[in-house]
Amino acid sequence: MRKLKVLLLCGGRSAEHQVSLVSAATIARALSPAKFQIETVYIDSNGRWLTASRKLLENRGRVNGKAPALAASRSLSPLAAATSSGAKGFKPDVVFPVLHGPMGEDGTIQGLLESAGVPYVGAGVLGSALGMDKDVAKRLVRAAGLPVLPYVVARPGFPIPSDVGALGFPLFVKPAGLGSSVGVSKVERKAELGKALREAFRFDTKALVEKAVEAREIECAVLGDPWSRPGDPLELRASGLGEVVARARFYTYAAKYLDPDGAERFIPAPLPYAKTAGIREMAVRAFRALEGYGMGRVDFLLDKRTGKVYFNEVNTIPGFTASSMYPELWKAAGVPTPRLVELLIDLAIRRSGRRRRLRVKP
Repeated sequence: MRKLKVLLLCGGRSAEHQVSLVSAATIARALSPAKFQIETVYIDSNGRWLTASRKLLENRGRVNGKAPALAASRSLSPLAAATSSGAKGFKPDVVFPVLHGPMGEDGTIQGLLESAGVPYVGAGVLGSALGMDKDVAKRLVRAAGLPVLPYVVARPGFPIPSDVGALGFPLFVKPAGLGSSVGVSKVERKAELGKALREAFRFDTKALVEKAVEAREIECAVLGDPWSRPGDPLELRASGLGEVVARARFYTYAAKYLDPDGAERFIPAPLPYAKTAGIREMAVRAFRALEGYGMGRVDFLLDKRTGKVYFNEVNTIPGFTASSMYPELWKAAGVPTPRLVELLIDLAIRRSGRRRRLRVKP
């Protein structure tokens, strides 16, 4: 039986570059060499596309303490890498983009792969773009009937929105199009707001200023084809719930990836059955409202005072690190990571087959 050729795309031009490499290494280890032939393309922080070795992934993009030079790796054009990685005789059957954040999770890479006609894992162009923009995602989810916390949008060079005062303090200030808590600040009083916005605008041209509540952070993993029929082996389904309890003021980037004691994770989340079932149903509704496909981690805030649940965000390329909830939630549900990545590849090939059947001429 012919091995399926899988091209991993990792690195990327975002603040989540290092996380991407750790996730890609996990996925590479999970792909069975008996079933898959794997090639890796590393996108460095300058946007250069390079062939990469497993050693590069394991060492987070550095070899002997240094970033790889072009002379040490074959340089590729993006389109050539998508359709043929440059390795002799390697034409990918499917691409697995493991690119967290902008220029990878926001529809940019997905558009390239659509143009090249290559099957790829995860949400499509629209779903990726919607999921990346926290403002637009919250508007659509709210229109679908799910609650979100009150917020206002700020832009660099414009005055701080006058309706910020109506939100009250404390507040969270976050870049609209970034994940992993990069650029996020908790603001306790008005004097801190300007500094927090400047930090957010280092990473994006749009920021959310959002009401903060004392909340539990609840996460749900979603897997499958949103438009499959009941009983389909690739039917859309939600995992059980996980809870993150940060030891810092909130769940920072350092707590997620740098400090092994930065947070505690509970799987399953200690919640009553009815509350768990309701949040899982909300996760599926949010995923569908945002045109998700294949995989996604949907995050919620559970107000400790009122018990009300709020949609927070969706991650269309969730982390696959040792501390990442997405693979751990599915492992707890009886789907080990090797099986999980196989299902994601099956879903990518299914969607590509559907799109190939569409007419391109009137």
